[in-house]
Amino acid sequence: MPDEEMLSTQAASDILNVSRQYLVRLVDTGELAGEKVGSHRRLRAVDVAAFKAVRDAKRTSALDRLSSLSEDAGGYEHEIKQR
Repeated sequence: MPDEEMLSTQAASDILNVSRQYLVRLVDTGELAGEKVGSHRRLRAVDVAAFKAVRDAKRTSALDRLSSLSEDAGGYEHEIKQR
């Protein structure tokens, strides 16, 4: 992606695999950088890519912790029942 490529909210939401309305909320709350061009919001492609990388890293970390907790609780042990 070129450094200064600008994306529409629809294109950015497609990259992040979220709804356009949710993406607009992220921009409006300042969680994701964006700017208004006339009546439209535009996002820099590099900002969207950085947001995605951080979000994915947090998600992976949380899933790793959940797997670890499940293992510690014996969640992966299976008992074989005999009839």
